[in-house]
Amino acid sequence: MLEYRYDTQLLIEGEDLDENKIVDYFNNNFKGDCLLAVGDDELIKIHYHTNEPWKVLEYCRTLGEIYDIVVEDMERQSRGLKG
Repeated sequence: MLEYRYDTQLLIEGEDLDENKIVDYFNNNFKGDCLLAVGDDELIKIHYHTNEPWKVLEYCRTLGEIYDIVVEDMERQSRGLKG
């Protein structure tokens, strides 16, 4: 069994986005691993493994428009099922 079940990915489009602030917020407020937050001040790509993807989406929505949202169940995938 995986410690963090959901692979959560999305793009954030906004203004004055800051990778470091986003990473700090994730580290201080969410439980998960494999965090990737890369981009520039107008577009950030997020990749994160968590058990509570809805919290990630709620937070990211406060930063700008979110799209290309993918939440995959890695536990199902490990059993050969679609995530």
